[in-house]
Amino acid sequence: MSEALWGKLIDMAPAALWVVFAFVVYSGLRKPLREAIPRMTRIGALGVVEVELTETERLLTKAVESSDQDETGPLVSRADRQAVIRRLDHAAVYLKGGRILWVDDLPEGNSHLIALFRQLGMVVDEVTSTDDALVHIDRNGYDLVISDIHRETDGQAGIKMLHAFRARGISLPVIIHAARFNPTLGVDPMIFGGTNRVDDVVHYVIDVMERVRLGDG
Repeated sequence: MSEALWGKLIDMAPAALWVVFAFVVYSGLRKPLREAIPRMTRIGALGVVEVELTETERLLTKAVESSDQDETGPLVSRADRQAVIRRLDHAAVYLKGGRILWVDDLPEGNSHLIALFRQLGMVVDEVTSTDDALVHIDRNGYDLVISDIHRETDGQAGIKMLHAFRARGISLPVIIHAARFNPTLGVDPMIFGGTNRVDDVVHYVIDVMERVRLGDG
């Protein structure tokens, strides 16, 4: 073998050793990392860890599937769900320990979203009427209220609840989650946000909790 070829091999040796070293480290640490950080489930391009919130994503998907997509205008797409998951990965610290009062006379329709918020460490109390909501607020501290609008035969029950809140000096941010929500009819100042979309509800809750945690609420 010529001296020139030996020289080239010697020059290439450090780079080759680094490749071998990187492979050994990657192989040795991949399993421990996955066991230690359950949410890190895939190694993507360039070795960047992609974060997947498996249970949260499942609950969000179930919530979307169980909602009335005919009422939401544009459908809640997979991209919309992924946007929620990405935001939750960064905002979960703001949600943990937060308290929600959810007012809806048909609570079963909210079961997957409620499970999602509880999965993230939030406390969610459920009531079916304005009277029960007032009792719970008197007894407990909440960061926000999520409410429907139409209850039984009263198409404005949720709006009337806001008037009752105001009369009692209750100033909690309220998120309206209702299929019949129509902001063109006017929005009460107490309403932080209103939507008929599951993904928007999660975004609004994050918005409120970020303000609460950062002292802007």
